[in-house]
Amino acid sequence: MRQNPLGSGQAQQGRRRGFGFSPRLLILVAFIAYGAYYYFSNRSTDPLTGETVLIDKSISPQDEKALGLQAYQEILAQETPVDPNTEISRQVREIAQRLITKIPEVEDALAAEHGLQAQHIEDSFDWDVTVLQSDEANAFCLPGGKMAVYTGLVPVAQNADAMAIVMGHEITHALLRHGAQRMTEQKLAQLGQMAGAMSGMDQQQLQMAMAVYGYGRSLPYARKQESQADEMGLMLAAAACYNPEEAIALWERMGQASGGQAPPEFASTHPSSATRIQNLQALMPKAQEYRKRFCTGAQ
Repeated sequence: MRQNPLGSGQAQQGRRRGFGFSPRLLILVAFIAYGAYYYFSNRSTDPLTGETVLIDKSISPQDEKALGLQAYQEILAQETPVDPNTEISRQVREIAQRLITKIPEVEDALAAEHGLQAQHIEDSFDWDVTVLQSDEANAFCLPGGKMAVYTGLVPVAQNADAMAIVMGHEITHALLRHGAQRMTEQKLAQLGQMAGAMSGMDQQQLQMAMAVYGYGRSLPYARKQESQADEMGLMLAAAACYNPEEAIALWERMGQASGGQAPPEFASTHPSSATRIQNLQALMPKAQEYRKRFCTGAQ
């Protein structure tokens, strides 16, 4: 057998170099390990939906409440509030109060469907609702219970039942802690970006990876939150003695109001009006049951 002219020692040394790990690869593995740990250690079951959610344990409802108050104050400083003594302001406050009164019962009922107990984070909310002068057909409820309705929503809603459905939807976002979920998802996405950068991806590759994440994870996740808010918001409005059937006509009008300018569903954070109508129609028997069960005494 022909001998290795480099000698056995040098040959072994060469083999050792072949099995080495680059520092960049080690850092990438560390990022992946931490990302996996972060994901699995921050999962919990939402009692109101029965689904597994991802909420950073370092984000408390009180933290969300503080952020919500700060955002609310900034919005009020930039927007034009409507006189609280006007008819529309009084009507919106009345709708909000009826919905808020029914939250504990609806939460307990939804949690019981999953064999769980509601956490009732709304007990710490400082509720407040303002009507803002704007052509925008929108409303919001921030963590901690600060709410606003834009005057542009009034002609689209057309009646108190439809307005209650929209406001119930927005209240549900706060009750389900969707803001904390989005913050957690953003942190996970940032970890992915850092891991990609450390692995040697160039800017174009990172953009492609984030696009895949957006269409495959982020946007579907946002649409799921909207569907959850549609469902619980509908139950809340029905329990407060509002007619859940108005949800169908509302989203038909919402679709018309968009003037066909809404992006396709796969590229949007919200389900299309057609999808929402289909889902709400399927939920109508349950909503009518909630109305029959909880409506007494709400008016």
